[in-house]
Amino acid sequence: MRSKRLRPYRERVIGAAEGRVLEIGAGSGLNFTYYKPCVSEILALDPNPELLRMAGARAAKASYPVKFVEASAEAIPLDDKSIDTAVTTWTLCSILDAAHALQEVRRVLKPGGRLLFVEHGLAPEPNVQKWQHRLTPLWSRISGGCHLNRPIADTIAHAGFKIEKLDTGYLPAPKIIGFLTEGSARPL
Repeated sequence: MRSKRLRPYRERVIGAAEGRVLEIGAGSGLNFTYYKPCVSEILALDPNPELLRMAGARAAKASYPVKFVEASAEAIPLDDKSIDTAVTTWTLCSILDAAHALQEVRRVLKPGGRLLFVEHGLAPEPNVQKWQHRLTPLWSRISGGCHLNRPIADTIAHAGFKIEKLDTGYLPAPKIIGFLTEGSARPL
C-alpha cells in the first residue's frame, strides 16, 4: 500500500499518535516519516524479519527511538497497559486472527490509550460484498494473506473497543479492494 493517494490517510492516522506507540505490521517502515514530535518511542511489530531489516534504514532517519519487535500481533510480547497509542494501517486484512490480535492490542494499551486505524475491508454494498467473498480465497493466496471481506469496524468493536471516530468511503479504485475504514477507538 505505497500509493501516493494513500498519503493523506497516513498523515491523519499516524499524525494523531502520541507517547509510546505500538505499530502493528510496521513492515518496511513506510509510516515512520509521518509520526509527530509528541511520539516518545515506536515499537515496530512485524513477524517478517526481512521487512524489519528493511525498516532499519527508515528508523535511522527518525527523530524518535524505534525498537523492532519481531512477533505476531496475535501474541504481542509486551507488558499489559504499557502502550499509549496502537496503530494499524492496511494491516488487519492480512493478520490470520485479527480479532485475537485486537484483543492483544487492547491488553497492551494503557487506560485511556487509543487505537488509530486505516484499513480496507468489507464494503457496505451487497453486490460488492458478494464479489469480495468470492475473490478472497484466491486473493488471499496471491497477496500475502490479505482478506478483502473483513468487516473492520465490527471486528474492532467486537474485540472490546469503543469506536470514537469513524470515516468510511471508497478510494478511486475497484470497489472490491477500495473500501476504507479510518478512525480511532478506545478499550472498553
